[in-house]
Amino acid sequence: PDIKQLIGFSEIRDFPTLMTKARICDEDGKAKSSYYKAINDRKGKGQDRGKPYDNNGRGNGSGGKKQDNGQCYKCGAR
Repeated sequence: PDIKQLIGFSEIRDFPTLMTKARICDEDGKAKSSYYKAINDRKGKGQDRGKPYDNNGRGNGSGGKKQDNGQCYKCGAR
């Protein structure tokens, strides 16, 4: 497809040849775009890994809420 773009349509003088080459370039362009679309669709699938920052239930994360047990956070009194 890159060679076709470099050559262009400037050397074609009869209409049927021009139409044939234009059709070939259109088909190649569609095939190229569908190929890249299929590659892009496959990118995010099949990743069955967990999040690397998942704490797996151990302790409280930095943004998590602590459970209130009724004690003062300074002196520990209820």
